[in-house]
Amino acid sequence: MHWQEIELYAKKTVAGGSLTRQEINRLAKNDTPEEIMALIFWADKIRRQFKGDEIDLCSIINAKSGRCTEDCRFCAQSAHHPTRIARYPLLPEKELLAAAAGAAASGAGRFSLVTSGRSLLKPGELERICRVIARLREQKALSPCASLGLLTPDQARALQEAGLVRYHHNLETGPAFYGSICSTHTFADRVKTLEIARAQGFSLCSGGIFGLGETLKDRLDLALTLKKLQVDSVPLNFLNPIPKTPLEHQPPLSPLEILKSIALFRFILPQADIRSCGGREKALRTLQPLMYLAGCNGTMIGNYLTTDGRAPGEDIQEIIDLGLIPKTQRATDKEHRGMKETKKAVGRDRRAGRL
Repeated sequence: MHWQEIELYAKKTVAGGSLTRQEINRLAKNDTPEEIMALIFWADKIRRQFKGDEIDLCSIINAKSGRCTEDCRFCAQSAHHPTRIARYPLLPEKELLAAAAGAAASGAGRFSLVTSGRSLLKPGELERICRVIARLREQKALSPCASLGLLTPDQARALQEAGLVRYHHNLETGPAFYGSICSTHTFADRVKTLEIARAQGFSLCSGGIFGLGETLKDRLDLALTLKKLQVDSVPLNFLNPIPKTPLEHQPPLSPLEILKSIALFRFILPQADIRSCGGREKALRTLQPLMYLAGCNGTMIGNYLTTDGRAPGEDIQEIIDLGLIPKTQRATDKEHRGMKETKKAVGRDRRAGRL
């Protein structure tokens, strides 16, 4: 594709237009490093137009680990796979609140309680989660999120009354490929949970995993489904093959293929928060900082569910080095001064035509 055509589609998006599937397919044909860099350049323009220079920071806790009845082929927590991970019931409230305090101290503005399993089924689990959410709302240090599996209207109502702000439930991949990675529940089941959460007034967080064996078309189908569902936040994960799972030998995507996919998501979902999450360190390697320029305006800091992340300070410094602003909930005075000076310098460069 000629660069002028990429620019044309980008300017259409910046102006508030929505790309047709034919236009998206044409963008997706750009495969050379030079063409991918052009996609990244314009995805960055779209991100700046709709999301500005702030990078949203979130953190999670694996509040209940392992023994999941579902057979998702990528998941270390599935009881169908003999993986070696920690398995434990829902953590005590004190431990969950301590983890939230640690996330806030590290710079996160959002904190999600994530539980393994099809849904919350054991007596007292939902009540404990609701008490923690209510406490987080009282403390006003973090915006509370939850990822508790398939959701019923009654559960959604209880979470809303406790003060939950955002519900997370990944679709994982496009509808045509979904049956290849899970057989114990359907793509429609996942969509229904998002619809229940939306009906209760929650902000929606839903994305997927790149590198499961899906095609680029499957990723585009996922993005278009998320657009149709009006999802607010789109977490993008990158397969980190876990030993003893069916996908332990799945060939990795190249960093450029991942960056291209992120850029296409930004073209399709210009107003959504697109955040890079699990597996980014291993999948992107030395190109990790380019995920922001490719369209991400958020990232998950700290550890993931069963794998380690890197130190939050490294992520925050990387964001600042790019001339962007970490959207921290509690930054130190020194960090505030550094962010302000960075913003002033970026502003000067833009006025001088250097950016």
